[in-house]
Amino acid sequence: MKIDDWLLEILACPACKSPLRAQDDAVNGADELACTGCGLVYPVRDDIPVLLVDEARKP
Repeated sequence: MKIDDWLLEILACPACKSPLRAQDDAVNGADELACTGCGLVYPVRDDIPVLLVDEARKP
């Protein structure tokens, strides 16, 4: 994943406004951003975070 550290510092979960952390999904082989608060996991497609609650999955 090519998301800069400064961008990760300002991104927040649209559902609960908690910080997000980068993670690799070993099962799907995809990069994702996981919420540190509510736990929703947002996909990253073509190095662009998709921060839509409808697109997020529950862990």
